[in-house]
Amino acid sequence: MRIAVTSQNYRAVTGHAGKARRFIVFEATVQDQPREIERFDLDANMAIHGFDHRAGHPLDSVNVLITGGAGEGFIRHLAARDVLVVATEESDPCMAVEAFIAGRVKSASEGCNHDHSNLGDEQGHTCSCHG
Repeated sequence: MRIAVTSQNYRAVTGHAGKARRFIVFEATVQDQPREIERFDLDANMAIHGFDHRAGHPLDSVNVLITGGAGEGFIRHLAARDVLVVATEESDPCMAVEAFIAGRVKSASEGCNHDHSNLGDEQGHTCSCHG
C-alpha cells in the first residue's frame, strides 16, 4: 500500500492538506515497517486547492493520504480519486503511517465513498464507512 503524508518540511506531519505541495510517500504492509520510497515537491499549481480535477495528479498513485488537517472539499476530491484521507495528531510521518496500519488512526471522511477493495481488511484499515 502506498501512503502519502503531508509534510511541508519533510520532517513533520503538517496540515492544510488542500494547499500542501510536499508529501513523503511510504510503502507499507502489515508485516514490514513502512519505508519511505519517494517525495513529492509539487509546483504551486498542483496543490489540490485550485487544481483542475479533470487532470491527472501525482497523488493518484497513493492509496491513503495522512495529514494534520483537511477540509471537506479536499476529502471529497481525493475520495473521487480513490484516495482515503486520514487526519492524525501524530507529528512524526513514519509514526503516523505505523499508527494507521495498526488501526489507531481513523478516516477523516464522514461521507466516505471510496473503494475499500485495494486496502484489504487484513491491513488494519478502519474508517467511518468500513465495517
